[in-house]
Amino acid sequence: MMRILHVAAEIYPLVKTGGLADIVASLPPALAKRGLDVRLLLPGFPAILEGLLGLAPVIRFGPAFGAAVITIRIGRMPDSGLHAYVIDAPFLYQREGNPYVDAKGHDWSDNHRRFALLGWVAAHMASGELSPGWLPDVIHAHDWHAGLVPVYIAQNPGLKTATVFTVHNLAFRGIFPMDYYVELGLPATELTPQGIEFRGKISFMKAGLVHSRKITTVSPAYAREIRTPEFGCGLDEVLRERGDDLTGILNGVDYAVWNPDDPVSGRSYNLNNIQGKKECKLALQSELGLSPHATGPLFAVVSRLTSQKGMDLLLAALPDFIKAGVQLAVLGTGDSALESGFRHAALTNPDSIAVHIGYDEAMSHRFMAGADVFLVPSRFEPCGLTQLYALRYGTLPLVRKVGGLGDTVIDASPENLKSEKATGFVFDLATLPAFLGCVRQACALYGDPTTWLQVQRRAMGQDFSWNDSAANYESLYRSLN
Repeated sequence: MMRILHVAAEIYPLVKTGGLADIVASLPPALAKRGLDVRLLLPGFPAILEGLLGLAPVIRFGPAFGAAVITIRIGRMPDSGLHAYVIDAPFLYQREGNPYVDAKGHDWSDNHRRFALLGWVAAHMASGELSPGWLPDVIHAHDWHAGLVPVYIAQNPGLKTATVFTVHNLAFRGIFPMDYYVELGLPATELTPQGIEFRGKISFMKAGLVHSRKITTVSPAYAREIRTPEFGCGLDEVLRERGDDLTGILNGVDYAVWNPDDPVSGRSYNLNNIQGKKECKLALQSELGLSPHATGPLFAVVSRLTSQKGMDLLLAALPDFIKAGVQLAVLGTGDSALESGFRHAALTNPDSIAVHIGYDEAMSHRFMAGADVFLVPSRFEPCGLTQLYALRYGTLPLVRKVGGLGDTVIDASPENLKSEKATGFVFDLATLPAFLGCVRQACALYGDPTTWLQVQRRAMGQDFSWNDSAANYESLYRSLN
Protein backbone atom coordinates (compact mmCIF):
# COMPACT_ATOMS: atom_id res chain seq x y z
CA MET A 1 0.00 0.00 0.00
CA MET A 2 1.45 3.35 -1.04
CA ARG A 3 2.00 5.72 1.90
CA ILE A 4 1.36 9.44 1.40
CA LEU A 5 1.98 12.21 3.94
CA HIS A 6 0.14 15.51 3.37
CA VAL A 7 1.76 18.52 5.04
CA ALA A 8 -0.27 21.71 5.49
CA ALA A 9 -0.90 24.59 7.86
CA GLU A 10 -4.68 24.39 8.02
CA ILE A 11 -7.52 21.94 7.66
CA TYR A 12 -11.31 22.23 7.82
CA PRO A 13 -13.12 22.16 10.22
CA LEU A 14 -10.32 22.80 12.74
CA VAL A 15 -8.43 25.77 11.24
CA LYS A 16 -9.60 27.61 8.15
CA THR A 17 -8.62 30.93 6.61
CA GLY A 18 -9.47 30.04 3.00
CA GLY A 19 -9.90 27.30 0.42
CA LEU A 20 -6.63 25.57 1.37
CA ALA A 21 -8.30 24.16 4.49
CA ASP A 22 -11.15 22.68 2.43
CA ILE A 23 -8.74 20.98 0.01
CA VAL A 24 -6.55 19.50 2.74
CA ALA A 25 -9.70 18.20 4.43
CA SER A 26 -11.16 16.55 1.34
CA LEU A 27 -8.32 15.35 -0.95
CA PRO A 28 -6.65 12.95 1.54
CA PRO A 29 -9.91 11.09 2.32
CA ALA A 30 -10.59 10.81 -1.43
CA LEU A 31 -7.14 9.25 -1.86
CA ALA A 32 -7.75 6.91 1.08
CA LYS A 33 -10.91 5.66 -0.63
CA ARG A 34 -8.68 4.65 -3.55
CA GLY A 35 -6.68 2.38 -1.25
CA LEU A 36 -3.74 4.63 -0.39
CA ASP A 37 -2.39 4.86 3.17
CA VAL A 38 -2.77 8.61 3.73
CA ARG A 39 -1.77 10.60 6.80
CA LEU A 40 -1.50 14.28 7.67
CA LEU A 41 1.12 16.45 9.35
CA LEU A 42 -0.20 19.65 10.95
CA PRO A 43 1.15 22.39 13.24
CA GLY A 44 -0.09 22.31 16.82
CA PHE A 45 -2.41 25.30 16.73
CA PRO A 46 -4.85 25.24 19.68
CA ALA A 47 -7.88 24.34 17.55
CA ILE A 48 -6.03 21.41 15.98
CA LEU A 49 -4.87 20.03 19.33
CA GLU A 50 -8.38 20.40 20.71
CA GLY A 51 -10.12 18.97 17.65
CA LEU A 52 -8.13 15.81 16.92
CA LEU A 53 -9.45 12.65 18.53
CA GLY A 54 -7.43 10.29 20.70
CA LEU A 55 -4.18 12.25 20.65
CA ALA A 56 -1.23 10.23 21.92
CA PRO A 57 2.45 11.12 22.09
CA VAL A 58 4.83 9.58 19.56
CA ILE A 59 8.18 11.18 20.37
CA ARG A 60 9.55 14.21 22.21
CA PHE A 61 12.64 16.24 21.33
CA GLY A 62 14.07 19.74 21.49
CA PRO A 63 15.17 22.41 21.60
CA ALA A 64 14.62 23.33 17.94
CA PHE A 65 13.57 26.46 16.03
CA GLY A 66 13.19 28.43 19.25
CA ALA A 67 11.00 25.89 21.03
CA ALA A 68 12.47 24.20 24.10
CA VAL A 69 10.28 21.10 23.94
CA ILE A 70 8.46 19.65 20.92
CA THR A 71 6.18 16.63 21.05
CA ILE A 72 4.95 14.78 17.98
CA ARG A 73 1.48 13.42 18.68
CA ILE A 74 -0.85 11.29 16.58
CA GLY A 75 -4.64 11.33 16.54
CA ARG A 76 -7.53 11.07 14.13
CA MET A 77 -9.48 13.68 12.24
CA PRO A 78 -12.98 14.10 13.70
CA ASP A 79 -14.74 13.72 10.35
CA SER A 80 -12.68 11.47 8.05
CA GLY A 81 -10.96 9.46 10.78
CA LEU A 82 -7.61 9.78 9.01
CA HIS A 83 -4.45 9.61 11.10
CA ALA A 84 -2.91 13.02 11.68
CA TYR A 85 0.44 13.84 13.23
CA VAL A 86 0.53 17.15 15.05
CA ILE A 87 3.60 19.14 16.11
CA ASP A 88 2.89 20.18 19.68
CA ALA A 89 5.28 23.12 20.21
CA PRO A 90 3.49 25.58 22.51
CA PHE A 91 6.17 28.27 22.25
CA LEU A 92 5.56 28.50 18.48
CA TYR A 93 1.91 27.59 18.01
CA GLN A 94 -0.04 28.21 21.20
CA ARG A 95 -1.60 31.48 20.06
CA GLU A 96 -5.25 32.36 19.71
CA GLY A 97 -6.82 33.62 16.50
CA ASN A 98 -5.36 33.65 13.01
CA PRO A 99 -2.52 31.16 12.45
CA TYR A 100 -0.42 33.62 10.45
CA VAL A 101 -1.02 37.12 11.87
CA ASP A 102 -1.59 38.76 15.22
CA ALA A 103 -4.66 40.68 16.38
CA LYS A 104 -3.45 43.80 14.54
CA GLY A 105 -3.07 41.93 11.26
CA HIS A 106 0.73 41.84 11.35
CA ASP A 107 2.63 38.67 10.46
CA TRP A 108 3.96 36.84 13.50
CA SER A 109 7.64 37.82 13.69
CA ASP A 110 8.73 34.19 14.00
CA ASN A 111 6.69 32.76 11.12
CA HIS A 112 9.91 31.67 9.43
CA ARG A 113 10.68 29.37 12.37
CA ARG A 114 7.09 28.25 12.91
CA PHE A 115 6.75 26.94 9.37
CA ALA A 116 10.34 25.86 8.92
CA LEU A 117 9.66 23.45 11.79
CA LEU A 118 6.72 22.04 9.81
CA GLY A 119 9.02 21.25 6.88
CA TRP A 120 11.85 20.01 9.09
CA VAL A 121 9.60 17.54 10.91
CA ALA A 122 8.25 16.24 7.59
CA ALA A 123 11.79 15.61 6.34
CA HIS A 124 12.71 13.73 9.50
CA MET A 125 9.54 11.69 9.20
CA ALA A 126 10.81 10.73 5.76
CA SER A 127 13.90 9.32 7.49
CA GLY A 128 11.79 7.35 9.96
CA GLU A 129 13.12 9.22 13.00
CA LEU A 130 9.88 10.88 14.08
CA SER A 131 7.23 8.39 12.93
CA PRO A 132 8.41 4.93 14.03
CA GLY A 133 6.75 2.16 12.05
CA TRP A 134 5.40 4.40 9.30
CA LEU A 135 7.59 5.68 6.47
CA PRO A 136 6.02 7.81 3.70
CA ASP A 137 6.72 6.99 0.05
CA VAL A 138 5.61 10.47 -1.04
CA ILE A 139 5.34 13.71 0.90
CA HIS A 140 2.78 16.12 -0.54
CA ALA A 141 3.44 19.67 0.68
CA HIS A 142 0.81 22.40 0.37
CA ASP A 143 1.65 26.08 -0.28
CA TRP A 144 4.49 28.17 1.11
CA HIS A 145 3.98 27.06 4.72
CA ALA A 146 5.29 23.63 3.71
CA GLY A 147 7.72 24.91 1.09
CA LEU A 148 10.85 23.88 2.99
CA VAL A 149 9.86 20.18 3.04
CA PRO A 150 11.78 19.31 -0.16
CA VAL A 151 14.72 21.54 0.84
CA TYR A 152 15.27 19.72 4.11
CA ILE A 153 14.88 16.37 2.37
CA ALA A 154 17.50 17.46 -0.17
CA GLN A 155 20.00 18.08 2.64
CA ASN A 156 20.13 14.32 3.27
CA PRO A 157 21.40 12.57 0.12
CA GLY A 158 20.39 9.24 1.59
CA LEU A 159 16.67 10.08 1.51
CA LYS A 160 14.80 8.85 -1.55
CA THR A 161 11.36 10.12 -0.51
CA ALA A 162 9.54 11.71 -3.45
CA THR A 163 8.01 15.15 -3.01
CA VAL A 164 5.00 16.86 -4.57
CA PHE A 165 4.44 20.56 -3.98
CA THR A 166 1.05 22.14 -4.66
CA VAL A 167 0.72 25.87 -5.33
CA HIS A 168 -2.65 26.97 -4.02
CA ASN A 169 -1.94 30.69 -4.44
CA LEU A 170 1.37 31.91 -5.85
CA ALA A 171 0.77 35.43 -4.54
CA PHE A 172 1.63 34.26 -1.02
CA ARG A 173 5.32 33.47 -1.42
CA GLY A 174 6.53 33.17 2.18
CA ILE A 175 9.22 35.86 1.95
CA PHE A 176 11.68 36.52 4.78
CA PRO A 177 14.97 38.42 5.24
CA MET A 178 18.05 36.68 3.88
CA ASP A 179 19.86 36.54 7.22
CA TYR A 180 17.11 34.32 8.64
CA TYR A 181 18.73 31.38 6.87
CA VAL A 182 20.95 30.85 9.93
CA GLU A 183 17.86 30.13 12.06
CA LEU A 184 16.54 27.72 9.44
CA GLY A 185 19.59 25.47 9.54
CA LEU A 186 20.12 25.70 5.79
CA PRO A 187 23.51 25.91 4.06
CA ALA A 188 24.61 29.17 2.45
CA THR A 189 24.77 27.33 -0.89
CA GLU A 190 20.96 27.54 -1.00
CA LEU A 191 21.10 31.35 -1.03
CA THR A 192 21.41 31.73 -4.78
CA PRO A 193 18.99 32.43 -7.65
CA GLN A 194 19.14 28.70 -8.40
CA GLY A 195 18.08 27.98 -4.81
CA ILE A 196 15.73 29.71 -2.39
CA GLU A 197 16.89 33.30 -2.91
CA PHE A 198 14.23 35.61 -4.28
CA ARG A 199 15.00 39.28 -4.94
CA GLY A 200 17.55 39.42 -2.16
CA LYS A 201 15.38 37.55 0.32
CA ILE A 202 14.32 33.97 1.10
CA SER A 203 11.10 32.57 -0.37
CA PHE A 204 9.56 29.42 1.06
CA MET A 205 7.36 29.20 -2.04
CA LYS A 206 10.38 29.27 -4.34
CA ALA A 207 12.03 26.61 -2.18
CA GLY A 208 9.13 24.27 -2.90
CA LEU A 209 9.16 25.07 -6.61
CA VAL A 210 12.89 24.49 -6.99
CA HIS A 211 13.36 21.36 -4.90
CA SER A 212 10.16 19.29 -5.25
CA ARG A 213 10.09 16.40 -7.70
CA LYS A 214 6.72 17.43 -9.10
CA ILE A 215 4.70 20.64 -8.88
CA THR A 216 0.95 20.87 -9.14
CA THR A 217 -1.47 23.76 -9.19
CA VAL A 218 -5.17 23.68 -8.50
CA SER A 219 -6.46 24.12 -12.05
CA PRO A 220 -5.13 23.57 -15.60
CA ALA A 221 -5.59 27.22 -16.56
CA TYR A 222 -3.66 28.46 -13.52
CA ALA A 223 -0.79 26.10 -14.39
CA ARG A 224 -0.53 27.89 -17.73
CA GLU A 225 -1.04 31.39 -16.34
CA ILE A 226 1.67 31.29 -13.68
CA ARG A 227 4.31 30.70 -16.33
CA THR A 228 3.64 34.22 -17.60
CA PRO A 229 4.90 37.53 -16.17
CA GLU A 230 1.30 38.73 -15.62
CA PHE A 231 0.42 35.94 -13.19
CA GLY A 232 3.83 34.56 -12.20
CA CYS A 233 4.46 36.88 -9.21
CA GLY A 234 8.15 37.06 -10.15
CA LEU A 235 8.48 33.27 -10.19
CA ASP A 236 7.38 32.68 -13.78
CA GLU A 237 10.94 32.00 -14.99
CA VAL A 238 11.36 29.26 -12.39
CA LEU A 239 8.02 27.77 -13.39
CA ARG A 240 8.89 27.84 -17.08
CA GLU A 241 12.13 26.01 -16.27
CA ARG A 242 10.15 23.41 -14.32
CA GLY A 243 7.44 23.24 -16.97
CA ASP A 244 7.84 19.52 -17.64
CA ASP A 245 7.25 18.84 -13.93
CA LEU A 246 4.27 21.18 -13.57
CA THR A 247 0.68 19.89 -13.76
CA GLY A 248 -2.68 21.54 -13.21
CA ILE A 249 -5.17 19.29 -11.40
CA LEU A 250 -8.55 20.83 -10.74
CA ASN A 251 -9.70 20.99 -7.14
CA GLY A 252 -12.72 18.98 -6.16
CA VAL A 253 -15.66 19.55 -3.84
CA ASP A 254 -16.80 17.55 -0.85
CA TYR A 255 -20.51 17.30 -1.61
CA ALA A 256 -21.15 15.82 1.82
CA VAL A 257 -20.40 19.32 3.13
CA TRP A 258 -21.60 21.54 0.27
CA ASN A 259 -25.02 20.61 -1.04
CA PRO A 260 -28.53 22.10 -0.86
CA ASP A 261 -29.81 19.15 1.18
CA ASP A 262 -27.59 20.37 4.01
CA PRO A 263 -29.85 21.47 6.89
CA VAL A 264 -27.45 24.38 7.57
CA SER A 265 -28.80 25.98 4.40
CA GLY A 266 -32.32 26.25 5.76
CA ARG A 267 -34.99 24.73 3.51
CA SER A 268 -33.56 21.73 1.66
CA TYR A 269 -33.95 21.33 -2.08
CA ASN A 270 -32.33 19.39 -4.91
CA LEU A 271 -31.99 19.13 -8.67
CA ASN A 272 -35.40 17.53 -9.13
CA ASN A 273 -37.26 19.68 -6.63
CA ILE A 274 -35.81 23.19 -6.60
CA GLN A 275 -38.84 24.87 -5.01
CA GLY A 276 -37.11 25.08 -1.64
CA LYS A 277 -34.54 27.51 -3.06
CA LYS A 278 -37.18 30.26 -3.17
CA GLU A 279 -37.83 29.72 0.53
CA CYS A 280 -34.09 29.90 1.21
CA LYS A 281 -33.98 33.26 -0.59
CA LEU A 282 -36.85 34.66 1.45
CA ALA A 283 -35.21 33.42 4.65
CA LEU A 284 -31.90 35.03 3.71
CA GLN A 285 -33.57 38.32 2.81
CA SER A 286 -35.33 38.28 6.18
CA GLU A 287 -32.11 37.44 8.06
CA LEU A 288 -30.21 40.27 6.37
CA GLY A 289 -33.03 42.84 6.47
CA LEU A 290 -33.34 43.00 2.69
CA SER A 291 -36.65 43.77 1.04
CA PRO A 292 -38.55 40.65 -0.08
CA HIS A 293 -40.15 42.64 -2.90
CA ALA A 294 -37.11 43.22 -5.13
CA THR A 295 -37.78 42.38 -8.77
CA GLY A 296 -34.16 41.71 -9.71
CA PRO A 297 -31.88 38.86 -8.66
CA LEU A 298 -30.08 38.62 -5.33
CA PHE A 299 -26.30 38.61 -5.86
CA ALA A 300 -24.02 37.19 -3.17
CA VAL A 301 -20.33 37.35 -2.28
CA VAL A 302 -18.43 35.14 0.15
CA SER A 303 -14.85 36.26 -0.17
CA ARG A 304 -11.82 38.02 1.13
CA LEU A 305 -12.50 41.69 0.47
CA THR A 306 -9.41 42.46 -1.58
CA SER A 307 -8.59 43.81 -5.03
CA GLN A 308 -7.31 40.35 -6.00
CA LYS A 309 -10.88 39.14 -5.57
CA GLY A 310 -12.18 42.06 -7.66
CA MET A 311 -13.99 43.60 -4.72
CA ASP A 312 -12.97 47.11 -5.78
CA LEU A 313 -14.76 46.47 -9.08
CA LEU A 314 -17.85 45.38 -7.20
CA LEU A 315 -17.75 48.42 -4.94
CA ALA A 316 -17.48 50.72 -7.95
CA ALA A 317 -20.43 48.94 -9.56
CA LEU A 318 -22.84 49.42 -6.64
CA PRO A 319 -24.54 52.58 -7.99
CA ASP A 320 -25.44 50.61 -11.12
CA PHE A 321 -26.68 47.71 -8.96
CA ILE A 322 -29.04 50.08 -7.17
CA LYS A 323 -30.33 51.55 -10.44
CA ALA A 324 -30.94 48.05 -11.81
CA GLY A 325 -33.09 47.11 -8.81
CA VAL A 326 -30.96 44.15 -7.77
CA GLN A 327 -29.83 43.15 -4.28
CA LEU A 328 -26.39 42.30 -2.91
CA ALA A 329 -25.32 40.30 0.14
CA VAL A 330 -21.65 40.38 1.16
CA LEU A 331 -19.88 38.10 3.63
CA GLY A 332 -16.16 38.54 4.19
CA THR A 333 -13.29 40.47 5.65
CA GLY A 334 -10.23 42.12 4.18
CA ASP A 335 -8.91 45.56 3.25
CA SER A 336 -10.19 48.19 5.66
CA ALA A 337 -11.03 50.65 2.88
CA LEU A 338 -13.16 48.06 1.09
CA GLU A 339 -14.82 47.00 4.31
CA SER A 340 -15.72 50.63 5.01
CA GLY A 341 -17.01 51.13 1.48
CA PHE A 342 -19.33 48.15 1.67
CA ARG A 343 -20.53 49.11 5.15
CA HIS A 344 -21.39 52.61 3.92
CA ALA A 345 -23.26 51.21 0.92
CA ALA A 346 -25.31 48.96 3.20
CA LEU A 347 -26.13 51.80 5.59
CA THR A 348 -27.37 54.03 2.77
CA ASN A 349 -29.23 51.24 0.91
CA PRO A 350 -30.55 48.90 3.64
CA ASP A 351 -33.31 47.38 1.48
CA SER A 352 -30.94 46.27 -1.26
CA ILE A 353 -27.44 45.83 0.22
CA ALA A 354 -26.44 43.81 3.30
CA VAL A 355 -22.88 43.35 4.55
CA HIS A 356 -21.51 41.04 7.22
CA ILE A 357 -17.85 41.76 7.97
CA GLY A 358 -16.18 38.62 9.24
CA TYR A 359 -16.56 34.95 8.37
CA ASP A 360 -19.30 32.59 9.43
CA GLU A 361 -19.26 29.07 7.97
CA ALA A 362 -22.98 28.42 8.53
CA MET A 363 -23.90 31.80 7.08
CA SER A 364 -21.85 31.07 3.97
CA HIS A 365 -24.06 28.02 3.35
CA ARG A 366 -27.17 30.19 3.70
CA PHE A 367 -25.71 32.68 1.20
CA MET A 368 -25.14 29.84 -1.27
CA ALA A 369 -28.66 28.52 -0.87
CA GLY A 370 -30.50 31.85 -0.83
CA ALA A 371 -28.81 33.87 -3.57
CA ASP A 372 -29.63 33.80 -7.27
CA VAL A 373 -26.16 34.75 -8.55
CA PHE A 374 -22.78 34.22 -6.94
CA LEU A 375 -20.08 36.80 -7.73
CA VAL A 376 -16.39 35.91 -8.21
CA PRO A 377 -14.95 38.82 -10.26
CA SER A 378 -11.33 37.98 -9.39
CA ARG A 379 -8.30 39.54 -11.03
CA PHE A 380 -6.64 36.15 -10.64
CA GLU A 381 -7.95 32.94 -9.13
CA PRO A 382 -5.91 29.72 -8.89
CA CYS A 383 -9.00 27.52 -8.81
CA GLY A 384 -11.76 28.95 -6.73
CA LEU A 385 -14.05 26.74 -4.72
CA THR A 386 -16.97 29.04 -4.07
CA GLN A 387 -18.10 28.96 -7.69
CA LEU A 388 -18.11 25.16 -7.50
CA TYR A 389 -20.20 25.26 -4.34
CA ALA A 390 -22.55 27.76 -6.00
CA LEU A 391 -23.08 25.49 -9.00
CA ARG A 392 -24.32 22.68 -6.78
CA TYR A 393 -26.73 25.09 -5.04
CA GLY A 394 -28.16 26.34 -8.35
CA THR A 395 -26.76 29.80 -7.59
CA LEU A 396 -25.38 30.76 -10.96
CA PRO A 397 -21.74 31.89 -10.76
CA LEU A 398 -20.71 35.18 -12.36
CA VAL A 399 -16.94 35.00 -12.78
CA ARG A 400 -13.98 36.48 -14.58
CA LYS A 401 -12.33 34.10 -17.04
CA VAL A 402 -9.13 33.42 -15.10
CA GLY A 403 -7.64 30.28 -13.57
CA GLY A 404 -10.09 27.68 -12.39
CA LEU A 405 -13.03 30.06 -12.82
CA GLY A 406 -12.68 29.81 -16.59
CA ASP A 407 -12.16 26.05 -16.32
CA THR A 408 -15.40 25.42 -14.45
CA VAL A 409 -18.08 27.94 -15.54
CA ILE A 410 -19.60 28.03 -19.03
CA ASP A 411 -20.96 31.40 -20.09
CA ALA A 412 -24.66 31.82 -20.84
CA SER A 413 -23.95 33.19 -24.30
CA PRO A 414 -26.65 32.76 -26.97
CA GLU A 415 -24.66 29.90 -28.52
CA ASN A 416 -24.17 28.08 -25.20
CA LEU A 417 -27.80 28.59 -24.24
CA LYS A 418 -28.88 27.16 -27.57
CA SER A 419 -26.56 24.14 -27.24
CA GLU A 420 -27.60 23.67 -23.59
CA LYS A 421 -24.09 24.05 -22.16
CA ALA A 422 -24.39 27.25 -20.11
CA THR A 423 -23.90 27.07 -16.34
CA GLY A 424 -23.24 30.74 -15.41
CA PHE A 425 -21.83 34.05 -16.60
CA VAL A 426 -18.26 34.83 -17.65
CA PHE A 427 -16.47 38.09 -18.51
CA ASP A 428 -12.92 38.57 -19.79
CA LEU A 429 -11.41 41.91 -18.75
CA ALA A 430 -11.06 43.15 -15.17
CA THR A 431 -12.79 46.42 -16.02
CA LEU A 432 -15.97 48.02 -14.75
CA PRO A 433 -17.70 48.03 -18.19
CA ALA A 434 -16.94 44.33 -18.73
CA PHE A 435 -18.15 43.42 -15.24
CA LEU A 436 -21.35 45.48 -15.52
CA GLY A 437 -22.05 44.02 -18.95
CA CYS A 438 -21.97 40.55 -17.41
CA VAL A 439 -24.23 41.70 -14.55
CA ARG A 440 -26.75 43.00 -17.09
CA GLN A 441 -26.54 39.66 -18.91
CA ALA A 442 -27.44 37.87 -15.66
CA CYS A 443 -30.32 40.24 -14.98
CA ALA A 444 -31.69 39.70 -18.49
CA LEU A 445 -31.61 35.92 -18.13
CA TYR A 446 -33.24 36.18 -14.70
CA GLY A 447 -36.15 37.86 -16.48
CA ASP A 448 -36.69 34.63 -18.44
CA PRO A 449 -37.74 32.18 -15.67
CA THR A 450 -37.97 29.14 -17.95
CA THR A 451 -34.45 29.48 -19.33
CA TRP A 452 -33.11 30.46 -15.91
CA LEU A 453 -34.46 27.25 -14.41
CA GLN A 454 -32.89 25.21 -17.20
CA VAL A 455 -29.48 26.74 -16.55
CA GLN A 456 -29.92 26.29 -12.78
CA ARG A 457 -30.60 22.59 -13.17
CA ARG A 458 -27.67 22.16 -15.54
CA ALA A 459 -25.43 23.92 -13.02
CA MET A 460 -26.64 21.68 -10.19
CA GLY A 461 -25.92 18.61 -12.30
CA GLN A 462 -22.21 19.42 -12.75
CA ASP A 463 -19.88 16.92 -11.09
CA PHE A 464 -16.80 18.45 -9.50
CA SER A 465 -16.36 15.74 -6.88
CA TRP A 466 -12.88 14.51 -6.01
CA ASN A 467 -13.14 11.25 -7.99
CA ASP A 468 -11.25 12.30 -11.12
CA SER A 469 -8.84 14.64 -9.34
CA ALA A 470 -7.89 12.02 -6.75
CA ALA A 471 -7.23 9.54 -9.56
CA ASN A 472 -4.95 12.10 -11.23
CA TYR A 473 -3.01 12.64 -8.00
CA GLU A 474 -2.62 8.91 -7.50
CA SER A 475 -1.24 8.57 -11.01
CA LEU A 476 1.21 11.38 -10.29
CA TYR A 477 2.38 9.73 -7.07
CA ARG A 478 2.90 6.36 -8.77
CA SER A 479 4.91 8.00 -11.57
CA LEU A 480 7.50 9.00 -8.97
CA ASN A 481 8.48 5.45 -8.06
